[in-house]
Amino acid sequence: MEVTIDSNSGYCFGVEFAIQMAEDEMLDGNTLYCLGDIVHNDMEVKRLHNKGLRIISRDDLSRITNCKVLIRAHGEPPETYQTALNNNIELIDASCPVVLKLQNRVKNAYDAMREKKGQIVIYGQPGHAEVIGLTGQTGGEAIIILKDEDLDKIDFTRSVTLFSQTTKSTKGFYRIKALIEERLHASNHHLQTIEFNANDSICRQVSNREPQLQKFSKEQDVIIFVSSKKSSNGKALYSVCKAENERSYFIANEDEIQTEWFDNAQKVGICGATSTPMWLMKNVSDAIKNIGESCVTS
Repeated sequence: MEVTIDSNSGYCFGVEFAIQMAEDEMLDGNTLYCLGDIVHNDMEVKRLHNKGLRIISRDDLSRITNCKVLIRAHGEPPETYQTALNNNIELIDASCPVVLKLQNRVKNAYDAMREKKGQIVIYGQPGHAEVIGLTGQTGGEAIIILKDEDLDKIDFTRSVTLFSQTTKSTKGFYRIKALIEERLHASNHHLQTIEFNANDSICRQVSNREPQLQKFSKEQDVIIFVSSKKSSNGKALYSVCKAENERSYFIANEDEIQTEWFDNAQKVGICGATSTPMWLMKNVSDAIKNIGESCVTS
């Protein structure tokens, strides 16, 4: 049985950068606090916990003082920086450059739209850390949409500027864009003054993985997708695999592998989310190879 790890899977630049910063800070055995899970993968969080990384909440941040806190790749709203200043907290800012650039774009667009009484709309997952950071650039006034029914939150008689969470599906973004255009036209077909600016702010390092995964999935008899169940990116990318290869299976680690998945399989592909560490995919690969060897010798 041939087992192949997808070379395009694993950490995106932002996550890899944040983890490297955390490990550098803990080289001397010092404890480092991190505001929220550094990555949406329980196995990696556990590994870094053993090195001294401690996860805290925003409520915790308001209570601690005189320490170091890592800001993960997702970025943070302005109030986080103010809290750190008030509590004499040194921030180790590992915000992804792509996210920081988007935060700046959202802030500038919000300032411009306020003068026109327009609306900032963000296509993203409510409560997601990145979305919280983006909404913070608008003083909490941005409208978050994910499902079709969320469009009812928008006032279609006022101008709209649309952005996307960086890790959302490109296909999903352009579908939402088209729906907003339809609703705006239906509400204002006799008006020429309603503006609609749609900004495709999806990270291409993430979005390009969809066509790459489609190709990879077609080439394999079985796909093992490795990701934490809490990763929204993982769920989205797994659905891409499943659409191309019915024999696709979602696991968190090698303990969840079932031997019967590989019946009559010659080629097995392993892939993962942008939050899946390469060491974890290698563990899965080794476990599957052991299954293949036991089948041959039995």
